[in-house]
Amino acid sequence: MSGGRHPVFVDVDTGVDDAMALVYLFGSPDADLVGIASTAGNVGVDDVCRNNLALLELCGVTGVPVSRGSETPLVAPLRTAEDTHGPQGLGYARLPAPTAALTDHDAAEAWVRAARAHPGELIGIATGPLTNLALALRAEPALPRLLGRLVIMGGAFDYRGNTTPVAEWNVSVDPESAAEVFAAWHRSGADHLPIVLGLNLTENVAMTPQLLSRLADAAGSTSTPMSALDPRGTESAASNPVIRVLEDAMRFYFEFHFDQGEGYLAHLHDPVAAAVALDTALVQCRPAPVDVELTGTLTRGMTIADWSHRWGREPNALIGVDVDPDAFFDRFIARVGAFAQQLAGVSRR
Repeated sequence: MSGGRHPVFVDVDTGVDDAMALVYLFGSPDADLVGIASTAGNVGVDDVCRNNLALLELCGVTGVPVSRGSETPLVAPLRTAEDTHGPQGLGYARLPAPTAALTDHDAAEAWVRAARAHPGELIGIATGPLTNLALALRAEPALPRLLGRLVIMGGAFDYRGNTTPVAEWNVSVDPESAAEVFAAWHRSGADHLPIVLGLNLTENVAMTPQLLSRLADAAGSTSTPMSALDPRGTESAASNPVIRVLEDAMRFYFEFHFDQGEGYLAHLHDPVAAAVALDTALVQCRPAPVDVELTGTLTRGMTIADWSHRWGREPNALIGVDVDPDAFFDRFIARVGAFAQQLAGVSRR
């Protein structure tokens, strides 16, 4: 894609790391955010809608429509992850109730409208279960050719799962929708393949208290470095309101990872997807046919890449296999820090 601002449509289940991804997009001068689809996943869809609207208002972003998606996956009952993201999805962060309204059309239609409005140009980002996107593909089978780029955070390729021993969360919540999305690209004849960033890639990118302090510094904000020794739920004392919300959200996420034995850190799955959507050079990818296991008693939700071409199928995905975490964090901190600092300056006027 050429330089300038790119129209971006994002489908999220906000979610701590989804929130970080949204703020990254808000602060990216090369992103023109044209819509947000809310999907049930980390929390229920109503909480996701509230979080998306509230984050827009916190960040002073106007004119971005937010659409409500499906309450449930295509087939299975909904599972949510309040233990990971907090009771409303934003960890310990508390935002005022939003005043803006949702669109009068659902998230699947929002996907289709955005793609038709920007044919061949729209960058789609999906960081939650793929329910809305699967429904959009049912409504508009030409969607793969209408999109200019699609980045999916989901799956785990030759890597352990984080929900079952073999399945990643987003795909595990709605494996049927993921299977439909991959099948749609196999059939579409689109001249570009979706970029799929699984746990094998995103778990190499971990936010730490030190990096969070760098973010506060970049925003010109006061901040107290976090520690695993802090009392649980300690509130952020950051002077910048955006940094304060992000720190309160991240503390919950740090605590979850710590309790899982992974250290006082947090994997930034979704912000990586947002960054790659705007600059694919941040990752290295390999093409492969991808499918999702739907019937296995132990393997349901597993994503399989046919690296050795046993299936005889053409590739339907570009799978992320390598990332430079330092390059990602340099960009993330620069963009979000500058955006948060600018907002604070505007609010003081």
